[in-house]
Amino acid sequence: MKDLTCVVVGGGFAGIHALKAIHKTCHKGIGGRKLRLILIDMGSAHVRKVLLFRPAVSEEGITVPWEQVMPEGTRFIQGRVIGMDKESKQLTLEDSTGLEHKLEYDVLVVAIGSIVRQAAPEQGGISLTGLEAAERIRERWHANLKLAVKETNAQEKQRLMSTAVAGAGITGIETSAEMVHAMRTEAVKLGLDPKLIRVHLFNSQERLFLEGPAKVAHRLERYLTDLGVVLHHGRRVIKEELGLVHVNDGSPIPVGITVWTLGLTPNPALLSLGLPVTMDGQIVVDESYRVKDAPGVYGIGDCAHVVDPANGAADRMTCKEAIPQATRLGGIVHADLIGAPAAKHKSVSEGYTVGLGPGHGLVWSRTWGMDIMITGKLAYKVKSFMWNYSSMVR
Repeated sequence: MKDLTCVVVGGGFAGIHALKAIHKTCHKGIGGRKLRLILIDMGSAHVRKVLLFRPAVSEEGITVPWEQVMPEGTRFIQGRVIGMDKESKQLTLEDSTGLEHKLEYDVLVVAIGSIVRQAAPEQGGISLTGLEAAERIRERWHANLKLAVKETNAQEKQRLMSTAVAGAGITGIETSAEMVHAMRTEAVKLGLDPKLIRVHLFNSQERLFLEGPAKVAHRLERYLTDLGVVLHHGRRVIKEELGLVHVNDGSPIPVGITVWTLGLTPNPALLSLGLPVTMDGQIVVDESYRVKDAPGVYGIGDCAHVVDPANGAADRMTCKEAIPQATRLGGIVHADLIGAPAAKHKSVSEGYTVGLGPGHGLVWSRTWGMDIMITGKLAYKVKSFMWNYSSMVR
């Protein structure tokens, strides 16, 4: 009897947790058919994307070998899906060498996630989009501090010891906190005055953390200010040019480097698959993550428009939403294969964890209508646990 082939496209947080969940519910096989799990991803390893700021401030690695996150027996194919035939349930793949292959599936999970928005080339600076960009950021500010050691002009020295972070979402907040800590630590090693380090965080909104209540935003702002981050609310960076950050309001600010943290957008590779998508580019799925008119195809994570049928609320593009979707999907796939009623999507409780530099963090959740907030070392432990759980790091 032919094996049951389940293909997961995308090895981000949603993809690896979907593999784990489907293996758990279907590893014994369905109707005498053995389960065959396949993961397809462009990368040579799983990248812990929520930690992209780490290689921007240190040499710490943020990749995890595929064998560490895949269930035993899973086959890995390095490549990308360039087409699919929904009727014959067949994918067209391009592998890492550029060769094309055909692959049949019984169950297909599309979890190709999102990509980081990039600033236009003429805007200057470096967008924190991946490992290579993060390493260039680290090299740049390190070089700037070394130049500052020999600089005798006070204004130029201050410019070299200053960094701008353009975009104040969670990534921008975490990046600015890590940057100010790392730059001050390196300044001390080089004999520079750490108090001269400036990290400017530009926020186009009137306050931080619009996802939560104002009191949490104010606590975040106080924390960042105490760390040495200079906050600029209601100011949008237009470009960095000749060592100056130009904003929509006010005079240019001298900086040695600008780091763009502009948030996420659904992976544009979805458009090549011929699946129904929203105006924002996410796959349209039902309350059990099934894709319309595509038998056996499911969509989860950042690339899917997932809506709670009870309240009509759409999930955000975060791992705290994607992972519960993936976990629930295991039971849904099993139920659909045996013809049983399947679970429906349910939103997770409101809450966020934010890293604020080594050993510091903030946790906020809303439970029973009450706002609960934890800060400091305990919050950092919670945040670190979430980072590790997301990538299955023990």
